[in-house]
Order: sequence, then C-alpha cells, then structure tokens
Amino acid sequence: MEHGRQNVSSGSPLEPQIGFSRAVRSGPYVVVAGTAPLGDDGATVGPGDVYAQTVRCLDIAERALRDAGASLEDVVRTRLLLTDVTQWKEAARAHGERFAAVRPACTVMEVSRFIDPAWLVEVEVDAVLGPAAG
Repeated sequence: MEHGRQNVSSGSPLEPQIGFSRAVRSGPYVVVAGTAPLGDDGATVGPGDVYAQTVRCLDIAERALRDAGASLEDVVRTRLLLTDVTQWKEAARAHGERFAAVRPACTVMEVSRFIDPAWLVEVEVDAVLGPAAG
C-alpha cells in the first residue's frame, strides 16, 4: 500500500451511524479515532475505574493499529481525554505500561463528557510507519 487508503473497523455500531472508521491508514500514516472503553458486548468496561477503562481503550487502539499494519512501536503521538483530569495518574499508569519504551508525544486533557456518561476516558493514537513497513 504505497499511497492507498485503508479503513479499519472495530465492529462498533457507532462507526456506520456516525460515519467514521476506528483507524485509517494512508501511506505511512495510521490514525486511530477517539477510542472508548467498550467491551465486545458493547457495555462499558470498568465502570468508575479510569485505569481499567484506559487499558481497554489501549487494547482496542492496539488491535486497530495491528489491523492497519502498524504496532505500538510506530506510535508518535497519543491523546488521553478524561472527564476528570485530576485522575490523570491512573490513565498515565496504563499509558506508561504500553509506551514506556516508545515514549510518543502525549497530551492529557479534560473534556466535559463523552457520548456515554459512563466513559471516563477516550484515547487517540497516531502512528507513522518506517520505510521497511508494509
């Protein structure tokens, strides 16, 4: 895929409803949309637990990266969006477990809320593939 576009779905019912893809790869760039802490059953994972929700968001984002031919090592930027920024350390702990060796640029910010008020965090991920990749 030299300059083609690849859309990656996570199977979320919100994707066709809103008109978005979980991730998009265009050439060497892979971007993962704001990823919510949804379980395979569609229910919120880890209600009330920022750490558990961040882990779930990162699991979904990592799977989307793989489906697009990328990996955590290709990640250059992440965003942690929290409804309560005072809980940033719990989100950062989950982030650090995945990215301690990669150390992408990271922004932590507070938002007023998400589509589902049970979601405490969403994660966005951007990756750039090196010349040897796909």
